[in-house]
Amino acid sequence: MLEYASYALVLFSLGMYVVLDGYDLGVGMLSLAAGPERRREYSEIVATAWDANESWIILAGVVLWAGLPGAYAMVLPSVYLPLIGMLVSIILRGLGLEMQSAAGGYRRGWALLFGGASLAAAVCQGLVLGAVLTGPQQRGGTFTGGAFDWFSLYSVLCALGLVVVYLLAGAAWLQDKTEGWSRPRTRRTGRLLLAATAVLAVVLGLLLPGADPQQMQLGDPVRAVLFWLAVAAAVGAGAVAWFGFGRGPDWRPFAAVATMTASGVLGLVVLTVPVVVPPGSTVHQVASPHSSQLFLVLGVGLCMPFVLAYNVYAWRSFRGKYTDPVEHALPPLRAVPRTPAASPPASGTVWALLRRTVLVVLGILATALSQDVFGGVADWIGPIGVTVLAGTALAAWIAGDRRDLRAGNFDVDAGAESTS
Repeated sequence: MLEYASYALVLFSLGMYVVLDGYDLGVGMLSLAAGPERRREYSEIVATAWDANESWIILAGVVLWAGLPGAYAMVLPSVYLPLIGMLVSIILRGLGLEMQSAAGGYRRGWALLFGGASLAAAVCQGLVLGAVLTGPQQRGGTFTGGAFDWFSLYSVLCALGLVVVYLLAGAAWLQDKTEGWSRPRTRRTGRLLLAATAVLAVVLGLLLPGADPQQMQLGDPVRAVLFWLAVAAAVGAGAVAWFGFGRGPDWRPFAAVATMTASGVLGLVVLTVPVVVPPGSTVHQVASPHSSQLFLVLGVGLCMPFVLAYNVYAWRSFRGKYTDPVEHALPPLRAVPRTPAASPPASGTVWALLRRTVLVVLGILATALSQDVFGGVADWIGPIGVTVLAGTALAAWIAGDRRDLRAGNFDVDAGAESTS
């Protein structure tokens, strides 16, 4: 059953990424059609939580690699080119976003880089989705296709559909966070994107049985009921979004679009489970050994609450409408005058380097031993011992830094202040 837990973690992480980073990408694409003032405003809105939103795709990749290595080995070679394009686009997007935010004013080049990279990342993700749904060529769990097998009519339609979904999420998010759009324009843009999403969803759904080599099993009553419940939830959420665009409360369209997206993901899962990679690679066939599953579920499962907490904290801190921040000069750094007697001796520096070297070795040792523990060996140390060892190393590191802080080692030297 642990392999299904890993599969659920992959789906949850991907779903969170599509819902959260989807509106980021959508806002970036919408900025291409906006004026200079709006482009900077959009980038500042995205800058509040984009790094936390993208962390979900990292979690999904880690769980897929460690928990379902058979699927990872088949999917990755089949989508090398669009996947590399997506990673490059995400890097350039972050570069444009941060440089625009730090520029202190509107910079056309950075703004266009942010918007263009957002569009490229969305297109590449859609191509990857289409390639996975159509099933990579494989024999005995090994990819046997070519470098451009990911390119097909269905994958292009998937890319177009994902771009429209992200644009819809971005428009809904902008209604909640900005005052710039008039109500009639918000209603017109949101409903147009919602109608395009519905049309593409129907087209992709009708073409899926012919594009996917897997035989859909809607004849199963339980599967059919769950699928049509997901469809009904998506339709209901779409209706709420339709009437919510251009009307208050402003958060309602985004909540409806997020619900609609999550329902679509669940409906797709209901159609395919337990197959992970079409046409017939199931969760059991592509899963890693039980010990790896246990280590993965515990490790990633413990990380999930922290990532969620960060998302919630960012959302709560930046709730409400966006307002242009007032720039204030940073206060000067605190300088602590030192006398020659108070200067740390050379032996103190040597001791600090030695202490940190030992702590790094202890951390590596804890990692190595944890692999044996969760691999079923545990000859020298058990799980509790690994936890105690890692916790002791971390506590010693923090205690050393606090001692250095009290000694003034982290303060600016007084001589620097006198020369400034």
